Amino acid sequence: MNKIIHQFQLKLIYGLVFLLSPLLSGAQDSLLNQYGLLVIKTRGQLLQHCKDSPGKAMADLRKNIPALVTSLRYASTDNFMHMKLYPPVKTTYLRKAAADSLLAVQQELKLLGLGLKIFDAYRPYSVTEKMWEPIKDERYVADPKKGSGHNRGIAVDLTIIKLAGAEELEMGTGFDNFSDTAHHAFRQLPPAVLQNRQLLKSVMEKHGFKALETEWWHYYLPNAKDFELLDISFAELEKMNRTKTSK
Repeated sequence: MNKIIHQFQLKLIYGLVFLLSPLLSGAQDSLLNQYGLLVIKTRGQLLQHCKDSPGKAMADLRKNIPALVTSLRYASTDNFMHMKLYPPVKTTYLRKAAADSLLAVQQELKLLGLGLKIFDAYRPYSVTEKMWEPIKDERYVADPKKGSGHNRGIAVDLTIIKLAGAEELEMGTGFDNFSDTAHHAFRQLPPAVLQNRQLLKSVMEKHGFKALETEWWHYYLPNAKDFELLDISFAELEKMNRTKTSK
């Protein structure tokens, strides 16, 4: 009798393993990383998280924001790392919630004959890991132990340009300037520069973004905890957007 019960228990266990194996293999992609953070790495996982939250979908900024100008510094060597961290992409992405807010900013600036130039938006988590090593200063680079708003698709690095000629407004420093001069609190600048920074800050905050104190160019949505960290390639995001467009 005990032998029969034992055989039945083994069959039951094997059956449960067989039924659960697809779920277990899917969960394998979602394992926490070395810092205990959940990092989404596949299109399937992202689509699952977006199913009940449309604002989490990743939006192509060039397609969703008319007249937007991009100068994606990490797709070139013109950055503090002096190396290409992205493939030669021509567009970038934000969660739809952030992209919609950025569209409102662009529309308001257009009334003044101005527009936005994007230096960076979505940044794969693995790129943040590379950036951390030479700097290791949370004032300027996100610690991989926490992740970045860029990794969550809710942070953007940008400036204001004149629509006629695409000339950048003077902001006192260039992008990725790791000095006190780039801080919002730094006031020893010409009045025109302070006005330009204030214009960018006021219009971004009006539409739901918050400023990073140490970088005049960096803005983010405040509800970071509502968006998962992503390490999905630009090629995969392009495929996702092509699929949505073709439907």
